[in-house]
Amino acid sequence: MNWTHVHLLLNHFPTVGMIVGLGLFVTAILAKSNDLKRASLAVFFFIALLSIPTFVTGTAAELALSKNPGVSVSRVQAHENAAFFALAVMELTGALSWFGLWQYRRLARVPQGTVAAVLVAGLATFGLMAQASNLGGEIRHAEIRSGPEPVAGDTQGAEQPLTRTIGDAMVNLKWGWPASETIHFIGLSLLFGVVVLVDLRMLGFMPGIPYSTLHRLLPWAMLGFGLNTLTGMLFFIGAPTDFYTTNPTFFWKLALILIAGANGLYFTVFDQPWMVQAGDSPPAAARVAAAGGILLWLGVLFCGQMLPFLGHSF
Repeated sequence: MNWTHVHLLLNHFPTVGMIVGLGLFVTAILAKSNDLKRASLAVFFFIALLSIPTFVTGTAAELALSKNPGVSVSRVQAHENAAFFALAVMELTGALSWFGLWQYRRLARVPQGTVAAVLVAGLATFGLMAQASNLGGEIRHAEIRSGPEPVAGDTQGAEQPLTRTIGDAMVNLKWGWPASETIHFIGLSLLFGVVVLVDLRMLGFMPGIPYSTLHRLLPWAMLGFGLNTLTGMLFFIGAPTDFYTTNPTFFWKLALILIAGANGLYFTVFDQPWMVQAGDSPPAAARVAAAGGILLWLGVLFCGQMLPFLGHSF
């Protein structure tokens, strides 16, 4: 089993998940159900997280297909372009969905502006994901193809994917990689700083601070996560084979990020941490989630720092 197999397992989740999420979200709007809105927003958030390893393993699959002379390069590149745009809009949908969940905790409702933004972004995401899925299917399934058939292995006339253009810029511009590293560090500081504050409170430290006060800081953590996701993808498309697609440590990092993201959703959605007031002792579930959150993000930091060393040194 290799990462191409993993891509084949994951590549249906963004499209099918958006169908489920949109159906649930539209039903929630029509039924005016806050519970269904929260459930559908959580679905969008999880699909946004899963879309990241789907795209990454897709690059690994592309590298494997490049060794097959019977595969059309132009179809692969068209699929990669479509997947990149779909991923960008999907992550926007996930961020808006998380923000809606955060607003609900503070306002006891999801504002109509956020509902409209999530609906528009979700519909756009579904359209782009469906297009990317169709183009991906055309690579190996002749029965669903339309239009003239390109010559297998021929690169003439094939449009360079946007990811390659950005990747070339990351490598060739002197300021590209250092600037991204700087933004990545700022995002990491925002994310990890807020995570540590929240998790330490849930572990019993700073007992004089109610959780509702710390909850106001969570958007800063999400901003840091967004900056890290953006710059992390720039690093990936800049040098996909140097530290990433051939390095098991990178995929450990991805797995830890997914679990840590799910762990962070606990502090946004569930009631147990929200009920902790000044002087209260956090419940056992919150303590376990807090300890797990610190360990998970430390694991992410470790894997990120060790990428140049682990997986290639031995």
